[in-house]
Amino acid sequence: QVQLVESGGGLVQAGGSLRLSCAASGSIFSINAMGWYRQAPGKQRELVASITAGGSTNYADSVKGRFTISRDNAKNTVYLQMNSLKPEDTAVYSCNARRVVITTTRVAYDYWGQGTQVTVSS
Repeated sequence: QVQLVESGGGLVQAGGSLRLSCAASGSIFSINAMGWYRQAPGKQRELVASITAGGSTNYADSVKGRFTISRDNAKNTVYLQMNSLKPEDTAVYSCNARRVVITTTRVAYDYWGQGTQVTVSS
């Protein structure tokens, strides 16, 4: 099992910055990748950014150049630095950890944090 605790959400004006943190505990050695997802009211949840155990990153087109995902292995923590925030970035942001088990098949296990609200005012 993996437990995830997020922090860092809040209210910010357009153009401002926020940094989200996600602290992992439990069977963290088994995590293959971690990421941040967001869900705005009336919309589907979408991947914002992800980072693999090897450090490879991936971003949604809408946040490229503005958001940066990083990890501190010593603290078992993943960060999402969000700059130049826009009102359309308003959403509940959730941390995800994925564990992939490959035997005769490939099975992915997803773990989620409780979510943190990010609100960007215009």
